[in-house]
Amino acid sequence: MRRGSRPVPSSPPRTAAAPGSRGLQPEVTLMQETIDLIAHRELRNLRKFTRETGQPTRLADLDLEPMNSVASIEIDEEHITITYNQTTTRRYNANVISHREWVYKYNDDAEFVEAIRRVIELSRKHLYDLPENVACPPGCAECCSGYEPFVSAVDVQRIADHLQLSYDDVMRDYVVARPSADNAYVGWLRKVGDDIGDKCVFLMGPRSGRYYCGIYEGRPHDCGAFTPIGCDDVDTSLPRGGGYKVGAPFRPKRRRR
Repeated sequence: MRRGSRPVPSSPPRTAAAPGSRGLQPEVTLMQETIDLIAHRELRNLRKFTRETGQPTRLADLDLEPMNSVASIEIDEEHITITYNQTTTRRYNANVISHREWVYKYNDDAEFVEAIRRVIELSRKHLYDLPENVACPPGCAECCSGYEPFVSAVDVQRIADHLQLSYDDVMRDYVVARPSADNAYVGWLRKVGDDIGDKCVFLMGPRSGRYYCGIYEGRPHDCGAFTPIGCDDVDTSLPRGGGYKVGAPFRPKRRRR
């Protein structure tokens, strides 16, 4: 479309008028036709069920919406549960989330048992597949830039002992004080700047591949417990093998008395 031109509104598709109707009518959408076909088919099935069992049935009590978008599948030894067609309605103060759930007792259905057996066989086949990342490249430190490790009082005291400082010194200079609701944490480690992507205040080294932790022996539990297995934030340009030299440890700046 050229700048300044106006789009010509398109007309809805039209079909030839049926005998006795007035003019041309809009074409019925495919989804409407699909639901209509489902309704006719299932009405016949309901009537058949009623004839065979004597139990009354109503089409209004049957959900006719097709299973379009599957959100989750849960399988146990007897049942399969599929959550599907989830919708979210956003309000100013809350979200209304709804979905459909189909539950089926499959263990008496030979076709379903065979299908789930195949799923189990495929799972066993891939059981020992490895994720793309299982170890950090030496000197990567991506996790020392994009994350803010939480620290407990024990962590703060460990850092203080490591740096030969007081607890209050570490809290003042190296921790953003934000106690958690359960009092498990007293805050998180500071960055060199105000952006969450900035480096940790204790990260040493001139560049990726040469980074190292300046308080490694005294690092917080969050840092020590971090695993690279399956981590997506890895500097893939770095070599995986070999080692690298660690420089001088972090030295706190002594305040003037």
